[in-house]
Amino acid sequence: MKNKVTISIHGKKHGLRQYEIDANNKKFLYIGVFLIFVSIATVLFIIIYLSESLDVSKQEEAFAKTEYEKMKDSHEVLYETMTHVQEDLLQKEEALQEANVRMQQIEERMGLVASDDIPLKQRISKADLSSQEIALMLRYIPNGSPIEYHGITSRYGYRKHPTLKRRSFHHGSDMKAALNTPVYATADAVVEFAGYHKSSGFGRLIILSHNYGFRTYFGHLSRVVVKAGTYIKKGTLIGYTGNSGLSSGPHLHYEVRFIQKTLNPFWFIKWTKENFNQIFEKEKRVPWNSLVAEVLSR
Repeated sequence: MKNKVTISIHGKKHGLRQYEIDANNKKFLYIGVFLIFVSIATVLFIIIYLSESLDVSKQEEAFAKTEYEKMKDSHEVLYETMTHVQEDLLQKEEALQEANVRMQQIEERMGLVASDDIPLKQRISKADLSSQEIALMLRYIPNGSPIEYHGITSRYGYRKHPTLKRRSFHHGSDMKAALNTPVYATADAVVEFAGYHKSSGFGRLIILSHNYGFRTYFGHLSRVVVKAGTYIKKGTLIGYTGNSGLSSGPHLHYEVRFIQKTLNPFWFIKWTKENFNQIFEKEKRVPWNSLVAEVLSR
């Protein structure tokens, strides 16, 4: 019995069972027990690892759901934006169609054949305006020189200010003129301002308000001969050139504005009946198509 090792195993079904193992094989028994322990430990490690992996997967799933909801919200916002853009585009298309209909009516009155396959801009430029219609536009929209033209001493755009000695944007054209040169209105207008304007540096200033959103400014005058609030016609004497305000010498500062946006006065100074179509190519910031159509519809 000394060389035997007895192992008892109790089971519910078979009751107590005993096994005898030769003592010389104890080391194999220990190895077997060790292997069983290692197997159990390995299984426990795998269970723990899979459990942690499952938790990570659940976290990733929750994150993915959150991102999906965000993308869903963004998609809804984008869809709403696209809907608004489409509605705006539809409104513009309808407005363009209305403009085309109106242009057809103008063409019919002018004796032209309306053509739907020609863009509106080309159809207006194609229209052979009568002398009366050209005169009507030149009456309401600033054109021609406000003084006897002898050239421009300072152009529209960036320059070094002759008095302040710093670089600034020049919103008008400084027209060469002797002191007390007569200044005339370049289109029918209402006198919006006439007097000394301290804050602008223009000195004695006249502002004329014309049709269709145009304004003209006449600065550095020596004398003003019109009053604010009065209606004047193209060619009316409004004042005399001078050297008032921030000025380095006698001249006329002349500006042309459209809805508070300054334009290069040079093209308006040179605009006459003889080169009537030139202004449409030189000054691109004015919606000439709609303006021409409106003038022709009067």
